Amino acid sequence: MDKPNDDERYMGVAIESAKVAEENGDVPIGAVIVRDGQIIGRAYNQREQLQDPTAHAEIIALTQAAAALENWHLNGCTMYVTLEPCPMCAGALVLSRMDRLVYGCDDPKAGACGSLYNIVTDGRLNHRLQVTTGVLEEECKQQLQDFFKKRRNEKAEAKTQQ
Repeated sequence: MDKPNDDERYMGVAIESAKVAEENGDVPIGAVIVRDGQIIGRAYNQREQLQDPTAHAEIIALTQAAAALENWHLNGCTMYVTLEPCPMCAGALVLSRMDRLVYGCDDPKAGACGSLYNIVTDGRLNHRLQVTTGVLEEECKQQLQDFFKKRRNEKAEAKTQQ
């Protein structure tokens, strides 16, 4: 399993992936999956680009990692994601048998790894993940705040031009 001292490095890669989402007009969330020091999945939100409500960074990265390993069991893997996963993504992490989740900032509106729910450590489920939070938290939070501030400003400008 990857070492916690690598957390900032891999979260930095997730932040870079999130920038691609923003460039494509999507919420800047990036995810990276690492096993034995190798990145085996790297993705960003593509909901707007693909017009697919399930095209979250985590889901796309899980698909890539499973393809790389030719196995849907992702034992020995760590996911790094800039924002706390939602219920769909948290459920997918449990189902994948991922060992560890590292995320940047909490999601008080939809977080399912401690904020609203705690799917990834729920003892009633057949698998649980080790969770580390707050890695490069300020950078992750600022990236999202800047995106939504820009989006609000664009909407306000469009309204005044009408």
